[in-house]
Amino acid sequence: MRKADLLASFVVFLVALPLCVGVAIASGVPAELGLVTGIVGGLVAGVMPGSSLQVSGPAAGLTVLVYEAVQSYGVQALGVLVLGAGLVQLALGALRLGRWFRAVSVAVVQGMLAGIGLVLIAGQVYAMGDAAAPASGVGKVAGLGSLVGDADPVALVIGGATVVVLLLWPRWRRGARLVPAPLLAVGLASVVTGVFDLSVRRVEVRGLLDAVRPPGLEDFGRLTEVGVIGTVLAFALIASAESLFSAAAVDRLHRGRRTDYDRELIAQGAGNAVCGVLGALPMTAVIVRSAAGGTPFGGVRAGARTKVSRVLHGVWLLVFTALLPGVLGVIPVAALAGLLVHAGCKLVPVRELGPLWREHRGELVVLVVTAVAIVVGNLFEGVLVGLALAVAKTAWDISHVHVETEDRGDAGMVVRVVGHATFLRLPKLLDALEALPHDRDVRLELGGLRHLDHACAAALEGWAAGRDHERVATISSTS
Repeated sequence: MRKADLLASFVVFLVALPLCVGVAIASGVPAELGLVTGIVGGLVAGVMPGSSLQVSGPAAGLTVLVYEAVQSYGVQALGVLVLGAGLVQLALGALRLGRWFRAVSVAVVQGMLAGIGLVLIAGQVYAMGDAAAPASGVGKVAGLGSLVGDADPVALVIGGATVVVLLLWPRWRRGARLVPAPLLAVGLASVVTGVFDLSVRRVEVRGLLDAVRPPGLEDFGRLTEVGVIGTVLAFALIASAESLFSAAAVDRLHRGRRTDYDRELIAQGAGNAVCGVLGALPMTAVIVRSAAGGTPFGGVRAGARTKVSRVLHGVWLLVFTALLPGVLGVIPVAALAGLLVHAGCKLVPVRELGPLWREHRGELVVLVVTAVAIVVGNLFEGVLVGLALAVAKTAWDISHVHVETEDRGDAGMVVRVVGHATFLRLPKLLDALEALPHDRDVRLELGGLRHLDHACAAALEGWAAGRDHERVATISSTS
């Protein structure tokens, strides 16, 4: 075992600990279930082939979807949902479909993460003030104006101070190398809360064995419900996409062996299957643990070289949960909410909006519409809207058709139609043809068309039939 891997494992443990607890609470489940997922991420997914430096655990990106599932089907159904998602991932990996996740529009993925981030921020701002959050995403956003009057000012100060520490501490590089910002922020909030005995809501500790609830036979019966099946698929697809995009990002941070996407998908599926059996949260490979979101912390930036670091981080979580569970009871919920507000802000690609507006406005539209659809509706519907819009945009982009005219004097005019003639560009095509003078001979050449669909072919024949046949040459085409 290398010293660098041992140090990296402890650093990742310190970063993962508050995140596991915070994601669990935001998902509406006991804090211990987040720790169980972190442990499984290290001990199960960590030992399997795939990305050697990715670190798996509960992710902020799935918080909104898990919360919706828990509210709809109850926490007792979580196990069978996660188990089903894990089995789907195993099947996708076995069929070698992992690489196809790279074909998903980046704008849709960014819009998905942005929408999740916005809903997460809106919901956790209420938790920062120990206030009850409205159920819908629109309600959360609309109710922010009245939050100041409803929030506990002490809790709001603790949550706000946590965010300030998370923003400022990484700027001091020497200090950030010694103590991770998430641990420092939550630790300071816990110390202040304990020393001054502040009357704010704290993490409720039930014990690991009491929190774990394997699914029963009655839970498996719910897999016949359409909504449950849709949730399982949403868990599987979104967790897989986030894991594989995280793998691509981690690969850019080191010079070692690249990720095998199919094996990584199998590793994530096996981990989620075990999490489902234990009734815990779903897992993904999380960039904030693997690379610490660009800070000096995380497996790669802390010096990790092999998979030992990610396995050991699961060991440290298990040791902590077994020996020191009572420590969780001193953590104020407002501090964890501040941690997740900070994580939610990182999910919104603010820096990329400007370049997209200047260079790829269509992609920006897909991103924004996806994010808004998630906030207004839900995660699954928002992603479907984004995918449909991305496909429509692609169809529009490739449907380029140009009409070129050449005047040959007494010999008449040559009109060449080139590109992809589809029904999406039919109005443009007909406008150009109908603008041609009616008193000239026209030779229409279609040899430059790479694609001609039935709608355009029929329209061209109709246009030719509507003109004087003696003035329109035989339509020629090589496509």
